[in-house]
Amino acid sequence: MLDTKDFNFFESQSTFDFKGFLLRIVGYWKWFVLSLLITFIIAYNVNIRKESVYGMESLIVVEDQNNPFFTSNTSLVFNWGGTSDKVQTIITTLKSRSHNEVVVDKLQYYIQYLKEGEYYFKDAYGEVPFYVEIDKSKGQLFGQLIKVKFLSPSQYELSVDFGEATSASVMQYADLVIKPVNVSGGEYKQVFKINETVDVPFLHLKLMIKPEAFDYTNQEFFIRFDDFNGTVANYRGIDVSADSKALSVVRLQMEGSNKYRLVEYLNTTVEVLRKIQLDSKNQFANNTINFIDSTLREMEGQIKEAENELKEFRKGKNIFELEEEGGGGLLSAKLSGYDVEKDVINRKIAYYNLLKNYLEKTTDYSKLPAPTVAGIDDPNVVGNVTKLIQLSAERANMSYSIKNKKMFSDFDVEMESTKKVLLENIASAKSALSLDLSLINRNISKAEGEASLLPENKQEHIKITRKYNLKDKIYSTFLEKRSEAEIVKAANISDINFLDPAKDVGGGLRGPKTSVNYILAAMFGFLLPLLVVFVITLLDNSINTTEDIRKLTSIPLIGVIGNKNTENNLSVFEKPKSPLAESFRAIRSSLQFMYKKQQKEGSKILMLTSSVSGEGKTFCSINLATVFALSDKKTVIVGLDLRKPRIFGDFNIDNITGVVNYLIGQKTIDEVIQKTHIPNLDVIPSGPIPPNPSELLMSEAMAEMIQELKTKYDYIVLDTPPVGLVSDALELAHFCDATLYVTRQGYTKKGMLNVVNDKHKRGELHNISIVFNGFQNKAKYGYGYGYGYGYGYGAYGEAYHDEVKPKSGWRKVLGKFQKNS
Repeated sequence: MLDTKDFNFFESQSTFDFKGFLLRIVGYWKWFVLSLLITFIIAYNVNIRKESVYGMESLIVVEDQNNPFFTSNTSLVFNWGGTSDKVQTIITTLKSRSHNEVVVDKLQYYIQYLKEGEYYFKDAYGEVPFYVEIDKSKGQLFGQLIKVKFLSPSQYELSVDFGEATSASVMQYADLVIKPVNVSGGEYKQVFKINETVDVPFLHLKLMIKPEAFDYTNQEFFIRFDDFNGTVANYRGIDVSADSKALSVVRLQMEGSNKYRLVEYLNTTVEVLRKIQLDSKNQFANNTINFIDSTLREMEGQIKEAENELKEFRKGKNIFELEEEGGGGLLSAKLSGYDVEKDVINRKIAYYNLLKNYLEKTTDYSKLPAPTVAGIDDPNVVGNVTKLIQLSAERANMSYSIKNKKMFSDFDVEMESTKKVLLENIASAKSALSLDLSLINRNISKAEGEASLLPENKQEHIKITRKYNLKDKIYSTFLEKRSEAEIVKAANISDINFLDPAKDVGGGLRGPKTSVNYILAAMFGFLLPLLVVFVITLLDNSINTTEDIRKLTSIPLIGVIGNKNTENNLSVFEKPKSPLAESFRAIRSSLQFMYKKQQKEGSKILMLTSSVSGEGKTFCSINLATVFALSDKKTVIVGLDLRKPRIFGDFNIDNITGVVNYLIGQKTIDEVIQKTHIPNLDVIPSGPIPPNPSELLMSEAMAEMIQELKTKYDYIVLDTPPVGLVSDALELAHFCDATLYVTRQGYTKKGMLNVVNDKHKRGELHNISIVFNGFQNKAKYGYGYGYGYGYGYGAYGEAYHDEVKPKSGWRKVLGKFQKNS
């Protein structure tokens, strides 16, 4: 009964050999070394060509800075809000386009100062001994390197290489317009003096030397004018975040190749923000001051007019008589007091009317004056007006940087609710003021009734005095409030303060991450050849080890043959003590044991076949016959591969007559047998190629030839065609006592063993054994070092074998070339 291995061929073939894969990896170690060498060279070149990247940071704190002049006695009341809403606004502002435009324009970071390095142009901002002042209203050469070479402490050479171009682009930084200008091709070169204005079609600037600069003669630098918007976009990448433990602390971080530029930008962006925030904070006071100033300008003329009128009336009259006689002075003072009270109420009503009209007809509330300017100290009104001004200013700032409609909608909802509350406050306040105004009017009417009883000249004096006192009191009140607003404004400080300004204290290197590049190089240098080896392993369907044979078939393995060690196929004869010769002797011993077990007497017939051509069938036939002959056994090799006769060449005999001549009756057996130079070994070549090889091998003449050879020889070795290509060998199988199926390492496909398995199962091939030819003990075949060729020759001492000198490297290459050719 046949082994179940014969039926599990495909299952065995699909099993992945991890041990063989690992050994194959070891066999291709040169690939891994070469791959790692290449990837590390690439990583090294990448690292040395990259600019160093530094990181700088600064810390700011957002606080509520209360004005020390805000007391309960201060007429002007302001409310700036808390820090809860400010931090997010500040973070958003620092990353906004409009804010960074201001900073970039102030620092003129669109002007690049460069110095040529070995692999790249280095950002030399802060290191160059000069700076340039440009005329923003005129065009500057855009995006092209401008070379500056100092010829002396007072002169420099400016040059630009236009190549073959006849036009260039210039940018006007005042309006960011790019225009073309005509230039003459080639290199522009001209000498200028320090502080001299450069006025050429493509440049309008002045080069200034820094006060601390020294020893810069013969040095070369470059400047380049970059795109303003592109520069702003780069700096909008600033990392701004609130501290998770202290929400009022904001951390600013930037990365770049120039530490001086990073430090300056981080500090300047905060200073600009502080100024903007303080200006916004002072806006309430500025609005109040502007309102008071406009009122005072109007009242100056009115006071002058009232003063002149009073002087004119009093001219030539007794003032004491006018003021004291009949109580005129007290009555005048009473009426003046009522007038002031009425004016205060009227100013409040006028402010409320102005505020209501403002709320109903406009959406920008940032210019509202303080309610206290009209004497309004209602905390609800003051608080809501302050809140409305703050929300309006914040919304205006956010409109430059935020495109989130939901955030604007939230602001609008809050402003609308504040406006509604304020309108209700106005309505209730005006109602109360109307009652107060009615009461004052009654008091004034009563006092005026009393005054009407006085003489006419006293009545006129009281009238003029009332008018003057009212104007003077109002003017004094507004002057007082303006002084308070100025004090408040001067005492205001920004809510943004530095905790830790940016500073270069050394270090700060963030990149390039050379270690990461080397790690990636090691990873890719190992993975790429590993992937190649894995693909080779997956696609390799060849028999590489004896274990492959055992997995694929139950047919016994009779021997393992190493690589040929001679130029021709007579390896055993030429090197009888070599390991290769011992492997054939081991097979001979196994065959003799097999014949003995079969109790086979007399002549023995051995057939060698294979799957396809090129597996070493003829090589094995010749050398196996040689070991029989060298043991004093009469042996003959019969070349039965009639389609591709090869066996004659190694013995230096011709193929004119042979098997074919005997089978067709042209020659006798003795006429086709040819002697060789090897004792006891004869050869019958195939002879001329016939048109019907299969029919000849099936003929009676073939059986007769075998019978005749049995009478003459101890061993008959049949070199037959491959069974995987033609059926000739199957026709000869019944003549044979044993069949050797030759496979070759790395050449015979695993599927070929399925063919011989089928023929063995059907009984077409009997007493069959497998010879593993061309074996190399190399890990690239998935076979570990130290296995040995086995089956006899690996256990002999070194002195027993011929010394085999290893070939030098160039001889190996030459040998492979000759072999391939």
